[in-house]
Amino acid sequence: MSLGPYASFIITSYVLVAAVVLLLIVWIAIDHRRVRARLHALEQAGVGRRSGRGATDLK
Repeated sequence: MSLGPYASFIITSYVLVAAVVLLLIVWIAIDHRRVRARLHALEQAGVGRRSGRGATDLK
């Protein structure tokens, strides 16, 4: 496969996009762990989730 005279630009672009996507995946994974830890801490403190209640539980 010949990319022609723009091969360095094309390859650099693909590498940068791959790096950004990888960075976003890592960022989301770290944020997910942080949010889960915060939720766990809140549940241990006795704060319940409102979404855990059903419509019939509201009185």
